[in-house]
This record gives sequence, C-alpha cells and structure tokens, in this order.
Amino acid sequence: MIRAILVDDEYKSRENLKMILEEYCPDVQVTGQAGSVTEAIELISSEKPELVFLDIQMKMETGFDLLESIDSINFDIIFVTAYAEFALRAIKFSAVDYVLKPVDIAEFQVAVNKVIKRRSKDQKSDSGKLEILLNNLKSDVSDNYKIALPTANGLVFVKLKNIIYLEAESNYTNFHFSDGTKIMVSRTLKEYDEMLSNSGFFRIHKSYLININEIREYVRGEGGYVIMNNNVALDVSKRKKEPFLDRISKFR
Repeated sequence: MIRAILVDDEYKSRENLKMILEEYCPDVQVTGQAGSVTEAIELISSEKPELVFLDIQMKMETGFDLLESIDSINFDIIFVTAYAEFALRAIKFSAVDYVLKPVDIAEFQVAVNKVIKRRSKDQKSDSGKLEILLNNLKSDVSDNYKIALPTANGLVFVKLKNIIYLEAESNYTNFHFSDGTKIMVSRTLKEYDEMLSNSGFFRIHKSYLININEIREYVRGEGGYVIMNNNVALDVSKRKKEPFLDRISKFR
C-alpha cells in the first residue's frame, strides 16, 4: 500500500480525487489532505508520504512553491491540474507525471500505476526530474531549458540548444545532437512536435522536427530542403513549405 496525500486549495477537488483513488486505485491510501503550501509542508513532515498529488495553482501560491520549500524530496509527485501552457510544457519537458482536470480515469490510473511499479521495484523517486522542472520554470531563456529523454537505461537530461533535429522511426524518435551523438526514445515524433513547437522547433516533414537555430541554409525547390549545422540535408515537405518560410521569417 502506497501512502499518499492530496494538495489542492479546493476541498471538492480533493474529495473527488479521494473517491477516484478509493474506487480505481486500491493500492493507494490517502493519509491526509492539505489546502495550502504551509499545510502541505507540515503534512509531508508528519505523514512522510510516498506519493503527493499536487495542484499547481492554489490561490496566491503554486505547487512549485511547495517543491522549492522542501529541502529533500523523497516522494513521487503527480500533478493534478487545470493549468496549461507554459507550466504544463515545463512538466512535460521534465517527464514528471501529470493529469489534467477534469480527471480522465484511464489516464489517472496509468500515472498512478507507474508510481506503483517503480515503488514495487524499490526504486526511489527521481529528484533529477524535479530539479529540471524547477530550473526550466525559473529560466527566462529557452536555450537554458533541459528535457528529460526516457531511454532503456533511465532518463537522459539534455539542453534543447544541443538538439539539431529529431527524426521519426516508426513509433520511436531519434534525437540528433550537435556533438554528433544520437539517442533513440520510445515516443513518437508527434508527441515531441506538440511539446517543442513553441520552443524554437518546427516540423518540416512527417519525419523531421528541426531546431530552427540550427539551420545553416534553406535551398528552394518544390518543397526545398534545409542544411543543418551538422551538414545534414533534410527535405521540407511541399505542404510544410509555406508555413515553414513564414515561421523562419518571424524567428528571432
């Protein structure tokens, strides 16, 4: 049984989450609830939970304030939030688990089961993911952002600015880096397109998502092609040509 606490400033949201856990996640026991960062800090100290379900926006506070107020994070976190845009993108970059309100039961169970599986193998929570999350949130420059890439051996943290392009390979994605190395990740290019499109990346083709900062040259043609800073030439699809040229004309 995993001990968990719920942190959300809305009582109804906490009670709804508790009912979902009782019905669909019998291996999780809710040992306490908190409606503010201060209450959560005290509760974590007294209950020593293994899992914290954390809302992001709580009146004048955020869930990130809680994480920054704790010296040692030795529990897993699942964000349960209606918050979107920048903060959600940062969460995705760090590979921290999250579910959106209103809660989808199937997605919620997947997130919880990942924690249960990790705990059953006596694996500790990955504080590195939270460190990346907080660093990305504090950074005003996207060049300093890092992203967590899940590999067969664990997570690899890389800076966005070191990625030249991403290449689809069936349901996998190959990341190509400025130092000539490559990492294969078991996620689709579509997922990374959605994650990185507002961070200086553009999908020029069904097979390629490129770092606009790493384009050395664009050669015109029916769709044309780009030459990246590692001397690799990548086709621009005819359908993507116009939006691509519009994007790079506005890119700073």
